[in-house]
Amino acid sequence: MFRGVFFVTPGYTDPALFAAGGNPYGTSATMGALSNEVKAAVRFQTKRLIEFADKIAS
Repeated sequence: MFRGVFFVTPGYTDPALFAAGGNPYGTSATMGALSNEVKAAVRFQTKRLIEFADKIAS
């Protein structure tokens, strides 16, 4: 935690992240339509964030 903020980076925790470019700090994309690989990485990162939020809320 830094100044009351939690950084929930995905790290190297799922194969979907490697398929989308392997950014350990979070999924990123350039202009244009999102590829299926990027969409899968975003879904994983969103799930990870929600699970983390559930843990700190309980």
